[in-house]
Amino acid sequence: MSQPPFRILFAVYPGMTQLDFTGPHQFLSRMPGSKTIVASSIGGAVASEGLVFADTCRLSDVSRCDLLCVPGGLNALDVALDNAFIGEIRRLGGGARYVTSVCTGSLILGAAGLLRGKRAACHWAWRHLLPLFGAIPDEGRVVRDGCVFTGGGVTAGIDFALTLLAEIAGEKVAQTLQLGLEYAPAPPFTAGRPETASPEILATYRERIAPLLAQWEVQAREAAGRLSTTS
Repeated sequence: MSQPPFRILFAVYPGMTQLDFTGPHQFLSRMPGSKTIVASSIGGAVASEGLVFADTCRLSDVSRCDLLCVPGGLNALDVALDNAFIGEIRRLGGGARYVTSVCTGSLILGAAGLLRGKRAACHWAWRHLLPLFGAIPDEGRVVRDGCVFTGGGVTAGIDFALTLLAEIAGEKVAQTLQLGLEYAPAPPFTAGRPETASPEILATYRERIAPLLAQWEVQAREAAGRLSTTS
């Protein structure tokens, strides 16, 4: 008797950063013996930053998954305050073998109460908000703490997916998919981390996100307060 497929669920939402979703999806959906599901709060089309993804199913119609993945986005904390979405993440994550996220998706996992006492990654600019949800910030590009796997900012989602593939399907499968998709990054600049970017570039980026920082902290504290009332 054949084994049921390994169920991979991407929980998506309007305004997400599409590469947080599409990067891992490109790799994980090719895992042998798996079935990939893309679901949102109300189903149907979901508009991300620049792309629209059609025919998602409703989260409430998904009974279970083996792996839950939540992408990030500049509106992740708006989503963290969406009680219906967070309720579904809490339900599905509670029964999953692996609870995962990319970028600021870890803040959504945190708001669902799935990161208490866990080390977790996040985009470097928002990582400091993780302790509000009882998580332990980790600077790693891919961080594992038990069944929780979290990726850092955006492009870390591909390294994150390969790490998951090696864990679930074995290193041979992961490396074969890496070769087939020719993932051999060689960036032309070293500006991809605050530790390696020039002071000028870092200052420019910090100035760009400054208006969001205060807003995100207020939202994170509200989401954390809601979490404490459900504990």
